[in-house]
Amino acid sequence: MNILIYCPFDFNLNMNHLDQLGGIETLNLELSKKLSNYNHNVFLATHCNKILRFKNLINIPIKKLSKTSYDFDIIISSNDSRIFNHFPNKKKILWLHNTLAIEKAIRKKLFLPIIFNRINTVFVSNYLKKITSNFYLFKKKIVVNNFLPKIFEKTKRNYSRKKIFIWSVQRQKGLQETLDIWVNKINIKQKDIKLYIYGVPKKPFKNKLIYYKKKNIFFFDRVSKHKLKDIYNKSLAMICLGYDETFCLNALEANSCGLPIITFGKTALKDFTINNKNGFLINNYIDLENKILDLSVSKVNKDIINYCYNNSKKFYLNKIISQWLKVIKI
Repeated sequence: MNILIYCPFDFNLNMNHLDQLGGIETLNLELSKKLSNYNHNVFLATHCNKILRFKNLINIPIKKLSKTSYDFDIIISSNDSRIFNHFPNKKKILWLHNTLAIEKAIRKKLFLPIIFNRINTVFVSNYLKKITSNFYLFKKKIVVNNFLPKIFEKTKRNYSRKKIFIWSVQRQKGLQETLDIWVNKINIKQKDIKLYIYGVPKKPFKNKLIYYKKKNIFFFDRVSKHKLKDIYNKSLAMICLGYDETFCLNALEANSCGLPIITFGKTALKDFTINNKNGFLINNYIDLENKILDLSVSKVNKDIINYCYNNSKKFYLNKIISQWLKVIKI
């Protein structure tokens, strides 16, 4: 079977630092490699310059798709339905990672390709399926949870944790409120607790970076998954409030390193987080302050760390792949 996996991002199989790819790119790359191990010819289309081959996996430049001599049986596209117009008689699977409001779909010219193609849609969570409009008239709706990137699968368990809390969600809703309680409450009560912020643009905070550093708040650029894995495995908790998560791969990656989540339990994190098991459900920013202070003075809870490690194993690609194999046979 010839499978085209369409991922319109700038990367290729031979590039350095593949561990710095974003979540969608990483998932597409790893799914492509995995499916190619099942005697399928997999073609990963990205914004690259030349055709690259790795066993049964071929990386094709998107600009050359129309000229390719390959006959695809299945098209799997992440978020972008426009590619389906070019393959009218093929099986089509829209891998939906993000919300798709009607207005947004029309503005980005995604709406009509969905309406006029018989598309099977894979949602990364039940939450995303629930909030996606029925007006799209998808042929079938299937939920296949995201899987854990391979780099996070093997992590040595660490029960010696430092007083570090992590914010690694790029979206900033709730960040300013978190910074305010850190400066005005947490840092005053316990000056040795640190907050590490990854991947958030520094520009909006450039005038206060030095001030925040004095309050043990540190802004870092986007870093590799290797570095994230290392810091996750020595920290106390991740702050992931959950305002607009369709799955939250960051939370899963954190759990795989024994790192529980502090969250309001909104959106997809409502289903992902089990209170006092792999995270802590809180109601407001006062609760957030209290939970951070409590964790920083309490003895490390080995049961929670173990649950985080063990629960993340359910999301290994070796276990999720059976669901994808069913999808491509539909």
